[in-house]
Amino acid sequence: MESIVIYTDGGCSGNPGPGGWAFVLRRAAQGAAEQAEICGSGGEAATTNNRMELRAVISALEEAERLAPGAPVVLYTDSQYVKNGITSWIASWKRNGWRTASRQPVKNRELWEELDAVAARVKPRFLWVEGHAGVEGNERCDAMVQEEIRKLR
Repeated sequence: MESIVIYTDGGCSGNPGPGGWAFVLRRAAQGAAEQAEICGSGGEAATTNNRMELRAVISALEEAERLAPGAPVVLYTDSQYVKNGITSWIASWKRNGWRTASRQPVKNRELWEELDAVAARVKPRFLWVEGHAGVEGNERCDAMVQEEIRKLR
């Protein structure tokens, strides 16, 4: 059985400001000595860090779904916002009509709805990894994010 490991990152220069998102996706077949790797990235001229973190995860999961439907997926993010949002907060947001515990509208609702839909299909395991801590996949994503931001300046 094939499995997929994904690293994601997003960021921007200023908040809002020019931003970038990126992912590194590694596919491995059981018993295979080598992994196939796919990278993706993009950016927006005027955005926020949280929007870029969400876009990275959505884009990566859509790619995983396209490449290997049904394969187990582990996704590493350095964003507590993304990890906690999709694994715990989103259920309450939906129950409360897309409002937070303080009754404020959920920011980035359209991206949360996209992520919720693709996560329901792919069923990834979301794990948090500390950013800028030498984790190779996360560091590569960060470098791609910074390159996307440079393109927009």
